Amino acid sequence: MKHLLLTILLTGFGAAALAQSPTSPGPEPMRDFPENEPLTLRRCLEIGLERNYDVRIVRNEERISDNNATAANAGMLPTVDLQAGYTGTWDNRRATTLRDGSQSTETSVYDQTASVGVAVNWTLFDGFRIRTTYDRLRELQQMGALQTRITIEDFMANLTAEYYNYLQQTLRLRNFRNAVQLSRERLRISEERFRVGNFSRLDLLQARVDFNADSSQYMSQQEVVTASRIRINELLAHENLDRRIAVQDSVIRVNASLDWDELLDRTLSANASLLMAGHDTAIAEFDLKILQARNYPYVNLSTGYGYSYNLYGTGSNRSRGTLGLNAGVSVGFTLFDGNRRREQRNARISVENAELTRQQLELSLRANLSNFWQAYRNNLEVIHLEEDNLVAARENYEIAMERYRLGDLPGIEMREAQKSLLDAEERILTAQYNTKLCEISLQQISGNVLIYLE
Repeated sequence: MKHLLLTILLTGFGAAALAQSPTSPGPEPMRDFPENEPLTLRRCLEIGLERNYDVRIVRNEERISDNNATAANAGMLPTVDLQAGYTGTWDNRRATTLRDGSQSTETSVYDQTASVGVAVNWTLFDGFRIRTTYDRLRELQQMGALQTRITIEDFMANLTAEYYNYLQQTLRLRNFRNAVQLSRERLRISEERFRVGNFSRLDLLQARVDFNADSSQYMSQQEVVTASRIRINELLAHENLDRRIAVQDSVIRVNASLDWDELLDRTLSANASLLMAGHDTAIAEFDLKILQARNYPYVNLSTGYGYSYNLYGTGSNRSRGTLGLNAGVSVGFTLFDGNRRREQRNARISVENAELTRQQLELSLRANLSNFWQAYRNNLEVIHLEEDNLVAARENYEIAMERYRLGDLPGIEMREAQKSLLDAEERILTAQYNTKLCEISLQQISGNVLIYLE
């Protein structure tokens, strides 16, 4: 009998262990990208969405919320337990009869009991708490998907901004390299004029100072480009952070056709943070309903099927075995627990606060959208203005260089023309990048940042 009970017990525990240890396939290996491959923004985003650690982590967290949104986790399903046990008692017994008062004594009586069975417990009703808990888990599942979307949108906005920052810094490096070449040409002309006696030593020294200053600025800009390249490699989760990057774009193209009404409508209907705030309100309402479930009675069902074997050390019966089914229903109601009303009042306040937080977030999003929209429109005007300035600055420089070669223009005025050209190139580049940043922010706030994958 003992061997039978031990076999059943070990078999049950082994099955439970296998049920709790599912096998899952390992993660797929990351695909690398060629170093010399010219990267477009879309290609960068595709690589980043596959490799970036923040994105991969939040996707795993979403899988956890999906796994939690089950009827069993909410308590809808019964619990089934396999139970086995063995007890033994070693007693000394003294008995007195009612009829004649005679006494009998027994020593070292050893009674044994062994049992094995299956027990089922199921909560049939608990004031709708289980159903509300399941709805709350489904709500958390949707919030997990929204959190993934928020992380992906943040990542895409950051990578898009850094991509155009890298392009901006690369173009600025090119402008500084051109400035060095112009200064070198001016220095060459100054040296030749100085040798023939047409320029003073002061003009030559000033040309050399300006050439060295432009060279130093060019070298400093190389550090800025390197820092931006490292940041992109970090966002792409590449082990070699100093990996060379080649981008296909040669200019910063801005979208000048954004519409205010469309942006506002999309913000109020599709902004992920605003949708998340709405789910926070729903979670607060579910928490209140779970507390209100304590105002109702509960109904529990329990049943079992098992075998019990008793071995007696004394008495008329040497042993007894029972095999059978038992079932029962219990109904209860919590009359008083001291905290119910307080907790429900606080839960109602939490619902109100969640709704106020959502309204505050909506107002904040409207304000941010308006600020970025004004900056976006102003920077578009600045681009048009600086385009005209750049044309004039280039023509002014060409005229100044021709006069400088002929010796009709002092070195200081030549430097001013060169500086005006470099400043015009710098201003239009900055205006284009600032406009692009405003565009990215407007698309992110309106929940449309995925457009950069198209």
